[in-house]
Amino acid sequence: MTENLKAFLDAKVAQYNRPEFIENDPVTIPHMFSQKQDIEIMGFWAATLAWGQRVTIIKKCKELIALMDGAPYDFIINHEEPDLKKLLNFKHRTFNDVDTLYFIAFFRYHYERFESLEDAFLPPGPLKGEHGLAVEHALNSFRSYFFSLPDFPHRTKKHVSSPSQKSTCKRLNMFLRWMVRKDDSGVDFGIWNRFKPADLICPLDLHVDRVSRKLNLINRKQTDWQTAVELTERLREFDPNDPVKYDFALFGLGIEERWGVQF
Repeated sequence: MTENLKAFLDAKVAQYNRPEFIENDPVTIPHMFSQKQDIEIMGFWAATLAWGQRVTIIKKCKELIALMDGAPYDFIINHEEPDLKKLLNFKHRTFNDVDTLYFIAFFRYHYERFESLEDAFLPPGPLKGEHGLAVEHALNSFRSYFFSLPDFPHRTKKHVSSPSQKSTCKRLNMFLRWMVRKDDSGVDFGIWNRFKPADLICPLDLHVDRVSRKLNLINRKQTDWQTAVELTERLREFDPNDPVKYDFALFGLGIEERWGVQF
């Protein structure tokens, strides 16, 4: 049974983890850039805005890029106060201009001190634990750091989740997948080296949750951080070094909607 399921999911990974996947997925946004900081900034922003129809998500991200003159990192580091006025009308669902301006303020604060956004996810001292514990520690620490600027807008906190809130942290886990996973498919970037692909947690959205339950990969009744950990532990049985590659399979199956395989 397990071997059959692994073979089925491996085939689906091969089907979706390929360059053709990029065009219609939010990961297409960071793929518009070659500079590491632009990839990080727009990868984080695309992941943050990734709810709703994928066509709309991509459209809104491209709008945001245009408002930053097509060069997010340069705009964030070198903008002057009047340059921010054109961002006051940016909105995607509940993400508005207040959130946009704080994101820019945080990115400027961080990149004036560090070369990579990866440092924002590294808490002081060593990462505690292996596998999901390391990522859990990193995400909790990141949220605290992200909102460490004076007078941060309280409303923006809803856009950056953490395991301590019992959130699945779907958007952040997806962003980490983009930055950390390394393979030859060309979808994920693999530009961060201080996290291991083996430690990542599978992004858990409605599609992945539904498919995973149909395949008996999840037993937990509620959907929260521990559910994402449970799913990832099951996926590690299929590939302990790269469990979140199966995100492609589970998400793809959810998009297909029609599949009748029994395991």
